[in-house]
Amino acid sequence: MDNPGPARVHHPAPPPSRFHHRRWPALAASLLLAAAGLAGAAPAGAAAAADPVTVTVNARAGLATVPDTALGVNHAIWDSNLGTAETSDLLRAAGVRMLRYPGGSYADIYHWRTHTAPGGYVAPNTDFDTFMAATRRVGAQPMIIANYGTGTPAEAADWVRYANVTKKYGAKYWTVGNENYGNGLYGSAWEADDHPDKSATQYANMVVEYADAMKAVDPTIKVGAVLTMPGNWPDGIKADADPGPWNRTVLEIAGPKIDFVDVHWYPGGNAAESLSRTAHIDDAMYLLREALTRYAGPGAARIGISFTELNVGQGQNTQPGALFLADAYSDLLENGVFTAQWWNVHNGIGEVSTVAGQTDYGDFGMLSSGGCTADGSVCEPPLNTPFAPYHGLSMMNLFARPGDQFIRAGTDQPLVAAHAVRRGNGDLAVLLLNKDPDNAYPVTIDYAGYTPAAGAPTVYTYANGATAIAQDQSGSATSRTLPAYSLTTLVLRPASPPTGQPAAPGPPVASAVTDRTATISWPAPPPSGLPVKVEIHRQFGTVSEQLGETTGSSFTVRNLTPGTRYTVNLLARDGAGRVSWSSPPVTFTTGSPASSSCAVRFTDVNDWGNGYVGSVDIVNNGSQPINGWALTWRWPTSWQQVSSGWNATWTQTGATVKVTNADGSPPIPGGGGSTTVGFVGAYGGPNVLPTVFTLNGVLCTTL
Repeated sequence: MDNPGPARVHHPAPPPSRFHHRRWPALAASLLLAAAGLAGAAPAGAAAAADPVTVTVNARAGLATVPDTALGVNHAIWDSNLGTAETSDLLRAAGVRMLRYPGGSYADIYHWRTHTAPGGYVAPNTDFDTFMAATRRVGAQPMIIANYGTGTPAEAADWVRYANVTKKYGAKYWTVGNENYGNGLYGSAWEADDHPDKSATQYANMVVEYADAMKAVDPTIKVGAVLTMPGNWPDGIKADADPGPWNRTVLEIAGPKIDFVDVHWYPGGNAAESLSRTAHIDDAMYLLREALTRYAGPGAARIGISFTELNVGQGQNTQPGALFLADAYSDLLENGVFTAQWWNVHNGIGEVSTVAGQTDYGDFGMLSSGGCTADGSVCEPPLNTPFAPYHGLSMMNLFARPGDQFIRAGTDQPLVAAHAVRRGNGDLAVLLLNKDPDNAYPVTIDYAGYTPAAGAPTVYTYANGATAIAQDQSGSATSRTLPAYSLTTLVLRPASPPTGQPAAPGPPVASAVTDRTATISWPAPPPSGLPVKVEIHRQFGTVSEQLGETTGSSFTVRNLTPGTRYTVNLLARDGAGRVSWSSPPVTFTTGSPASSSCAVRFTDVNDWGNGYVGSVDIVNNGSQPINGWALTWRWPTSWQQVSSGWNATWTQTGATVKVTNADGSPPIPGGGGSTTVGFVGAYGGPNVLPTVFTLNGVLCTTL
């Protein structure tokens, strides 16, 4: 086998039920998730057409711009092919623009100067200079993981000095450690950590020391700290020695010193479950940004977010891997992540299975390592044969190029996903993903704010089991049939070239947010020949709702709904009716009334990663006692629920929770009297807590 390292596995401990994924080569096959074939999965050619799907693309609803570091992948020091021309040229052809080194958990045992990793395997021709030569051949930027587990700030600073002073590599991105919450602090230990104190507080304090030492050598570098994925273990869990869970603790202490945070995500489950969990990304990103704003101190908006390990639990090198990669990368980049990176380039054969009619080797690598099972009964294709995720990455490179702006796109079928970008030359690209292994879907595509040219678009298709992306010019911009388990990109020309339109407004900022109003401001636009109005639009799914317009550089939006998340973007329209590109979006959440006859304090008392004990204090600010009461709220997501409750009668219908006073319970006294009820909550994704509560039909102040 190409990667004869020690058998290690990342597996968190109970209470949360999670998954295993590979960090180290030669992982024991018995510890991998079973990759059973999907029931009834048939080759794409045998698929029947399902009910029609409507796809909506809204060019007026702008999202993030694609950065030049967007498409990434991990390199590892156990991979002797790390620096070969063949490997580098394949990565370059797939559009890779960021490479991470020295490889997952190996980073916390790796000593760069001696090129050793005690307890692990280091392949020949994988030292730092070889990695940098490969990175340059690929045309990518490096992301380097400084050894936190068994290293020191001085060792990391010496690495920066060698890289950027001695060798003048200009390595910009440096992360302190890998998955350091996995050092045993929360019960499970897979990450090396020689520090006697394993707390999040210790890690955060050391991040400060690392950042100071490294930036003393090169103040232009960006230093990142490790966070957990919201809604995934150990998110929400507090260790006794820390002031809060991992993310809060790290941000409160190290926030002023860091430039980005680094997150990993392995959604786990079978193929269908992994593919459905991309629906968690918007809420996870919301919680990450909320944590940055709340805990990282002044100027937290400067802190970027990277996702540097992604992979699925089943179908790692067949179509589920390709579909998940394209869907997750797109969702993350729409939300402003500056890089998304697959785990990894080469990894090695695992448990062999059949997924949707294709042989899956249980290999977390993007390219074949060419190895065989221990008994020699099954061998992978020749070295560097691309697996399906490689083609998924190549499709991303055809779809979303640096400088393109993501725009809203969606569908009315959960098994069909859509993403879109607008290009500087006026072209529009639409990525369509059919996650159904059994059925083809006919789709109709509606466009808002964009008129495609007549004639056939350029079409790129990656079908289940294909060995390459097919390209042709066929069909129309408004209808198509998506093969089962496929990725399709349409590249459209505009009906008329965009000329003379005003410049897009600058990034908006929300301030003075209350329960009913918010002030949106933006940089004043450059002067132009015609008067320009700026339109303020709310993104409501794939629909744009205009909230107002002005010739100024700020606007107060009124009549908002309390406790609601709003995403707003701006468009400039000149006197000739020409409309600019969309600005980037700003997202904010309205609060509760500043004063009310009632108040509610909602507290997550004790979290264990997929559930928690909740406490709800109800305060009567009125002058008279409340003899009977009913409290209601709505969960922000579909994966939250009340499992059980006490001191009241609890019911949940859909996302709405209703809590009524128990028979015989005393009234809530007026003048600030209160009562407390409790419950056990469960969640299967990012746990966005409710912020608006109604007591007997009255909207309460949230404490």
